[in-house]
Amino acid sequence: MTSKEINRHDALREADISSVMHPFTNLVAHGQVGPDIIERGEGIRIFDASGRSYIDAMAGIWSNGLGNGEERLIKAADAQYRKLAYYHTFAHKSNPPSIELASKLLSMLPVPMSKVFFCSSGSEAVDTAIKTVWYYWNANSRRTKKKIISRRRAYHGVNVASGSATGLPLLHNEFDLPIAQIIHTSSPHYWKEAKPGESEDEFSTRLAQELEDLIKREGAENIGAMIAEPLMGAGGVIVPPKGYFPKIQAVLKRNEILLIADEVICGFGRTGKMFGTETFDIKPDLMTFAKQLSSSYFPIGAVAVSELVFDVIKEASARLGNFGHGYTYSGHPVGAAISLEALKIYEERDVVGQVQKSSAHFFKRLHELERHPYVGEVRGVGLIAAVELVADKKKRLLFNPLGKINALVARRAYENGLVTRALPASDSLGFCPPLFSTISELDEIVDLFAKTIDELTPQMKEHAGSQ
Repeated sequence: MTSKEINRHDALREADISSVMHPFTNLVAHGQVGPDIIERGEGIRIFDASGRSYIDAMAGIWSNGLGNGEERLIKAADAQYRKLAYYHTFAHKSNPPSIELASKLLSMLPVPMSKVFFCSSGSEAVDTAIKTVWYYWNANSRRTKKKIISRRRAYHGVNVASGSATGLPLLHNEFDLPIAQIIHTSSPHYWKEAKPGESEDEFSTRLAQELEDLIKREGAENIGAMIAEPLMGAGGVIVPPKGYFPKIQAVLKRNEILLIADEVICGFGRTGKMFGTETFDIKPDLMTFAKQLSSSYFPIGAVAVSELVFDVIKEASARLGNFGHGYTYSGHPVGAAISLEALKIYEERDVVGQVQKSSAHFFKRLHELERHPYVGEVRGVGLIAAVELVADKKKRLLFNPLGKINALVARRAYENGLVTRALPASDSLGFCPPLFSTISELDEIVDLFAKTIDELTPQMKEHAGSQ
């Protein structure tokens, strides 16, 4: 960098430390080390303020499916800003992009849904879905059905209700979460949690029975819904084992409990189908979306509700005067215009076929990493994956404390020009590259990660030996 660029870079770092409170960041450490300042992006690559290039193997935060610089999304935003930069959708108001987006989204869904509600994020979408469940059962005069079942290691957001549904202690500590209405059952991580000799189907049967037992203890009359990611993302990229969702759904149906499918990470081709509900044969009553809905070119989320649910809340809204929920930016015309264009791109470029094709190569390469003495499991589906590091592969013994080794690996990978993510409550590293990543880009991701863990093998060996 030139002296002028160095001065600008240092000034930005100082300004950030003095003024910005960062999410999911050690705030003391941040004041000491400062930020990595990302200044621009091109496709799958990002560039910091010094001009150094990194391959973004996480698509931002599981979300930038089309990468940076997609001209069609930029043009869609510009055109809509010039036509109508903002108006709300309260009290019978609407705008063409939000109408078209809702219609398009409904036409794409693998299960029949009646209406779409728009918001600004996945957390808002999950909060909206939970509130809608409560509203539905109240309107049905079954006011005790308030509890929502989630799963340990789930990630559903950070707001009060969505943060409670998230099953990660880090998001609960010191926040007085989870709230009493949210309860948790086990995560379906077969590799880590199955009993010796237990098949995937037997493991799924056991988890379904555990769910049934939980419902009996709490009382089905007190439980309104269960919320589940088709594939669990931030909690470790956990793929449901054989038979899991059919067995779980049978339990819910017997007990008159609704199902919310959280598609915030899985939706729009990520799992090799357009939606994770297709990949894992899920029949939800509500669905939530965000992230790749706009490829993160605009903050937008959405909730789809079934006709069963909508008909009840519609009548209740007439009795009460209106449906008393919404956000300033619900149905924002610019976000809707961008998202509508993103959905068109996914279909025109055959995102499902592209992901299925590239996924086969990606996982072939990732499984090569299992030769490494401290790689315990490679898992995932489509273009979402995790590599779990362990202290002992044969015993499946985890590092202690968890989160130290994967943080070290994530930092070294970044120094090597690769963005991955250290996943909480494990020593897993997450991968979620943009949906149209080329084979050579996927090879580069795996090669850089292999280089990184090879470089850190001595540290892993030392840490494993000290346990």
